[in-house]
Amino acid sequence: MLNEERIKLMTKMASYEANEGKRNESIGSYFRGDYISLQVIKSIISATIAFAICFALFVFYDFEVFMSDVYKMDLLEFGKNALLYYVVFTVAYAFISYLIYTHRYSKARKSLKIYYNNLKKLAYLYDKEGKK
Repeated sequence: MLNEERIKLMTKMASYEANEGKRNESIGSYFRGDYISLQVIKSIISATIAFAICFALFVFYDFEVFMSDVYKMDLLEFGKNALLYYVVFTVAYAFISYLIYTHRYSKARKSLKIYYNNLKKLAYLYDKEGKK
């Protein structure tokens, strides 16, 4: 005999597994600190690459003027300013990434908790039907 409640639960769980379950399972396999740290490190690397590209575009945009002014400007001050902009950009990017990945982790954990509770409920429904 088919149990309608069990079929609905199994369908709901299969849909979860096919869509967001795989991603949430990979997120849930990490400890909170490990997952967030790894993602923030990836973000810092991405921010460094993005800043280097933007800095290169800034220099190459008007390269002729930059090369003529390079002898007139204080290179140490220019380097300090570039480093300051890099640090501010990277820290802001890392902070935003921290917030985003903290939210994603907590959302994935809640979703996995619901999924595991549904698994327990399904096992209970099987046991209940088996005892009849």
